[in-house]
Amino acid sequence: MPRLVLASTSRYRSELLARLRWPFDTVRPEVDETPLADETPQALALRLAVAKASTVATQRPRDCVIGSDQVADFDGRPLGKPGGREAAVAQLMAMSGRSVAFRTAVAVAVDGRVASALDTTVVRFRDLAPGEVERYVDLEQPYDCAGSFKSEGLGITLFDAIETGDPTALVGLPLIATARLLRESGLALP
Repeated sequence: MPRLVLASTSRYRSELLARLRWPFDTVRPEVDETPLADETPQALALRLAVAKASTVATQRPRDCVIGSDQVADFDGRPLGKPGGREAAVAQLMAMSGRSVAFRTAVAVAVDGRVASALDTTVVRFRDLAPGEVERYVDLEQPYDCAGSFKSEGLGITLFDAIETGDPTALVGLPLIATARLLRESGLALP
């Protein structure tokens, strides 16, 4: 039986994958995440998820490897992780009163084959005041999150609505698609 491997060191993805109650290892994928010229956010998320799974699968050829990536799509432009306070505040203020699509891709590599799926979650931000954005950023410090928020935490207060077919996708790993891809690859999930 192949071992399950998550090609990520994201604690958010690890916490989500643990919900499937299947033991897994984590491996950091060495993948250049620089967007290609004119690459759409959807294409970027899919390319990186496949690259992460494929890269780790070359190191673990007998295992079942999951790669995932999320790109915030703001008017057709990818938004990266803010990395710091100033960038997080700027991102959230730019999204105030607007909708942002989060493209979350997952890929499963096993036995030399790679299958992938893409989930789109649309977040409608309410009108945000600068002071509340600064307070939010200071409280949660969402510097490692695409879009500068944690929907599973206090970030939920920034929204008017979330439109999704899979609520786990916004956190970083679409478990519905992941479970389907794992079943299709032959892994017996409940």
